[in-house]
Amino acid sequence: MLKIYGRDNSINVRKVLWACVELGIPFEREDWGSGFRSTSEPAFLAMNPNAMVPVIDDGGFVLWESNTILRYLAAQYGAASLYPADVRQRARVDQWIDWQASDLNRSWSQAFMALVRKSPDYDDARLVAASIANWTRYMRVLEQQLQHTGAYVAGADFSLADIPVGLSVNRWFGTPFEHPDLPAVAAYYERLRGREGFRLYGCNGQA
Repeated sequence: MLKIYGRDNSINVRKVLWACVELGIPFEREDWGSGFRSTSEPAFLAMNPNAMVPVIDDGGFVLWESNTILRYLAAQYGAASLYPADVRQRARVDQWIDWQASDLNRSWSQAFMALVRKSPDYDDARLVAASIANWTRYMRVLEQQLQHTGAYVAGADFSLADIPVGLSVNRWFGTPFEHPDLPAVAAYYERLRGREGFRLYGCNGQA
């Protein structure tokens, strides 16, 4: 059985948990990370020298990096509907997965840590305002894409890209500041809320 190492309130662990629901993969999970067993323990570092969650062990095959894990699980367990075999269709899915990690994810970190986590290390009003502005800019990119597809981020059908992007959208709506009207993003969020994987893991386990 697939083993997942990581606390289920981590956004990156939740990606993997949601994917397992979509793919019908049974799993066991161990709590590691902040508030639980330290990822600096030798046993964990032997799996991931970066000391970060999640890590999976699939029958002795150990893998880290959440988006790489998503791709591996979809490819290994034959979910062509989530991760197409066609090179160009797959590239479109990969494009939005990587966009979430390299652009969208970085934009919200300052605002989220200050406004949700209440971390004093991030409590700089000027930097928070800049983060919100940058985050909003990328959410407008997503709005434009969803207006184009009319459904999901990479096209008409739910794909692997909707897992990381959907978790970021959940974080957008859960961070307290004045949000602009993005109707396509709001409609997308409601579509995601209808999926079992999102209901279980997309919103920290709360519907």
